Amino acid sequence: MSSPLLAVDSLRKSFGTLVVSDDVSLTIEPGELHALIGPNGAGKTTLIHQLSGTLTSDHGRIVFDGGDITSLSLAQRVRLGLARSFQITSILPDFTVLENVAVAAQARAGSSFRFFAPVGDEAALNESAHGALARVGLSERSAVRAGSLAHGEKRLLELAIALATAPRLLLLDEPLAGLGQEESKAAIALLRRLKSEVTIVLVEHDMDAVFDLADRISVLVNGRVIATGTPREIRGSAHVRAAYLGDEVPL
Repeated sequence: MSSPLLAVDSLRKSFGTLVVSDDVSLTIEPGELHALIGPNGAGKTTLIHQLSGTLTSDHGRIVFDGGDITSLSLAQRVRLGLARSFQITSILPDFTVLENVAVAAQARAGSSFRFFAPVGDEAALNESAHGALARVGLSERSAVRAGSLAHGEKRLLELAIALATAPRLLLLDEPLAGLGQEESKAAIALLRRLKSEVTIVLVEHDMDAVFDLADRISVLVNGRVIATGTPREIRGSAHVRAAYLGDEVPL
């Protein structure tokens, strides 16, 4: 049996007296799409912040590919192959679509990151950026200013930015948020393709998408993991249904 790509041990985060991550332990296996679900305020986004390095944990340990990354910065984790997208779209609106992605590729490559130098002058970065845009279907929008994109296109751009860092583990925080029905269908199809290429941790409130895509699901309630299992196991758990799912997902 292979070792977990990511192992989280007793991770904890508090804000004053409010405990948001309460001794969270879980493993992410290579090649799986592992979904994190739970009610609003369960601590899902905080956990993604802790895993990505956006937020420092108060206690616990994070091991990525056998190495302890608990004290590493976000940039250091990106260089190791751990990337994320945000719950709220985060792009450079005055840069073109291609420039947004190329800047991410530049950071991953450990470039000098000369922010005012024309990224377009670096052929290798452009090639990587074009490849990421092609994977999400935004090639024809590469020269458009990012701020002028529609909401769904911005979510795809953010995913391309993460892919441009050549991740081995991709942390996705509500990638379907704010998408229309057709956009959601396209995004789910894209995630289905990506899960064959990269290990994914997915935070998402769309239960149909979660149970369709996930190999395993962890349920967070009040900052604690109350269950982890296959979609079938989570769907059939009386404990999970009582704590969170209710009648939202049929048996």
